[in-house]
Order: sequence, then C-alpha cells, then structure tokens
Amino acid sequence: MPRSIAAVMLMLFVLAASGAGAQQPTPAIARSVPEKPAIAKSILPAAPPWADALARRLAAVDAAYPGEIGVYVHHVGRDESWGLRANESWYLASGVKVPIAIAVMREIEQGWLTLDTEVTLLETDFVDGAGRTNAHRAGDRLTIAWLLDQMIVYSDNTASDVLIRTVGLGQVNAVAAELIASQGVHITTLADVRRLAYGMLHAGAAQLSSQDLLALQRAGVGRARVLRLAQLLSVSPDTFLAPDLDTAFESYYATHVNSATLGDYGRMLVALQQGLALDAEHTAYLLGVMSRVKTGQRRIRAGLQPTADFAHKTGTQYRRLCDSGIVTMPAGDAPPVQVVVAACVRGPTGATGERALRSIGEAVTASGVLNRLDPPPLPLR
Repeated sequence: MPRSIAAVMLMLFVLAASGAGAQQPTPAIARSVPEKPAIAKSILPAAPPWADALARRLAAVDAAYPGEIGVYVHHVGRDESWGLRANESWYLASGVKVPIAIAVMREIEQGWLTLDTEVTLLETDFVDGAGRTNAHRAGDRLTIAWLLDQMIVYSDNTASDVLIRTVGLGQVNAVAAELIASQGVHITTLADVRRLAYGMLHAGAAQLSSQDLLALQRAGVGRARVLRLAQLLSVSPDTFLAPDLDTAFESYYATHVNSATLGDYGRMLVALQQGLALDAEHTAYLLGVMSRVKTGQRRIRAGLQPTADFAHKTGTQYRRLCDSGIVTMPAGDAPPVQVVVAACVRGPTGATGERALRSIGEAVTASGVLNRLDPPPLPLR
C-alpha cells in the first residue's frame, strides 16, 4: 500500500475512534525495501487531544524513513496514551537492560545484594559491545553499582550478563512477565543473542565461546563476519542455512525473543515512574542512572527541549534501533509534566535511523503533550 494511503489511514484513526487491531510484522530480507503496510491503530483508549498533531507529524516521519517506525506515548499525569504500531512486536535490543536493572534493584531492596556487593568477573562473561567491563580481566571483582552504571549509561553487554548471572535469568524474566507482559516475553543473555542470531546460519553457533564472540566482532560486518564464523565452526560457508547476515538476523527477530509491544514496554516505564516496580528510594536511584545515559545523544533526546530531562535506555542491533524512557518537563510552580515515550525503528540504522528517532522526539515536542495542561474535568455524578 502506498505511503500516502498509510498516512491517510493513520489520520482517519485519529478522527474516528474505531479501527482494527494491529498487524504483526512479517520479517523480510533487509536488502530489499518492501512496500509499507497500512498503519494499524493500537488498541488504546479514545485518542487524547494531542494525538491529532502527533499523528500528522509521525506520518511524515514514517513516510520519510525507508523502513518502519513504532511509537508509544503515555502522558503519566493524565493517563492518556496513543501509539503508532504500538501493538506490534518490536525487537528491544538493549531495552531489555531496564528489566534486568529492576531485577537487580529488587534483590537490593530485599537485602540479598547491596550496591557495594562485589561480583567476580568470569572468563565466560565476556561479550562484544561498548563499555569498560571488557577492559578488566577474568577474576577482577566489580561492584553492583559500577556494573549497573556500565549496563545502563554505556549499554555494556558484558556488565549486563554479569548482572543476569548474579540475580538469575529466571528473576529477570519474572520481572518482564510482571511488568511488561505475562505472555510472550522471553529475555536471554546478551551472549545468547549472538548465538541465536548466528544459529540461523549454522546450529554449531550455539557452542560459540566468549572469545569466539569477540573474534566475530573484530572480523567486521557483512561477508567478512560470515567467513569468520565458518572458520570458527570449521565448516564451509556453503553449508550455511541463510545466504547472509541480513537474512539470519531477520530470522532471529522473527522468533520474538527479547521482543515486546511498545505499548507493553511503555507501560513498564509508567509503572517504574509511578513507584510500582520498586520502592521510592530505589526508583529514584534507577531513574537517576537512566538520566545519565551517554548513548543515543542523536536520538529522541536531540528532538526534546533543552530543559527536558530524559531518563531512558537505548537499544542497537542489526537493522534495529530503539530509544525509550520518561521525559520530565518542568512546569514552574506546578508539578512537572511526565511523559513516557517508547520508540523503535526497523530498517536502515546509522545516521538514517538516528535521524528518524530524533524526528520522533521533535514530533512529541511539537504535539503539545509535554506542555502543562489543566487536569481533566471530574466526571459528573
């Protein structure tokens, strides 16, 4: 369906309060750019006043991006929500590090851990990615507070897997089932993300070691990484089940591991902001860490006003980018305006993907949802 028609359908949703349920995405080989499907209305309450302006701007962003965007926006104080493809399943990438952090903070609340607890780094913990944990050696002892900072602020994958090992993957998935969705949420270690994705090329990838994963990162991307994988597995590339990394990763995303709807993920962030996920002390601590995130400076944050605080977490994976968090806008003597924004794109990443996320931030700002509004009227009795 042409994009212009998709945009019209989006506008019809805003003007009319009825529509169909969201469509599920069909993974495609990333080398081709398929025609975009119609934008389906998320199953949300009647559109709030700011949704019309937001929908118009997001339709333009979606039309300009050679892929698909998904957005969920929730005004916390007024309990108003609206979304674009918000009921479709989206790969969260490092967005899964927020429920990991909540699981860790709950262990601290219960007295099983403290921020000063030291954890020994194991040889099997190392994963490719950003952050400073990989500069340490196996046997080094690192505090929970330092690991949380590395995981959230710098999106450190090795720190994430150390914390998962510390609290247990079962605890992480219990948090996801409670706060994100009771069905269909399956979070894995960051190392297993790689093993599962490369496993779409060859089943032997399940046995890749931490050092193998680091070697694959050093090999570069594209065909060079495929050839290095074949070398590590001692097989011919001709035996691979998929022709390239694009196809392998699209097949991996189709399993919906480490995925959720943006509506469900956004509601987890609402629960966190409202103190329903952690007690007040540990809520404030985690949101403080999320406010110091260094990744994604050219994503949603770049589209917000300078006075806005954005406690968020980014996610980056092959042809996938995400940025989700809580925007807090000061409102003078009145309580600040707090709005949850959860957004992902699937398609070109790099500058193109980041520009789309920045444009989403600009659309949220221009929609007026961050402006101070009078409280909704009380219902008639």
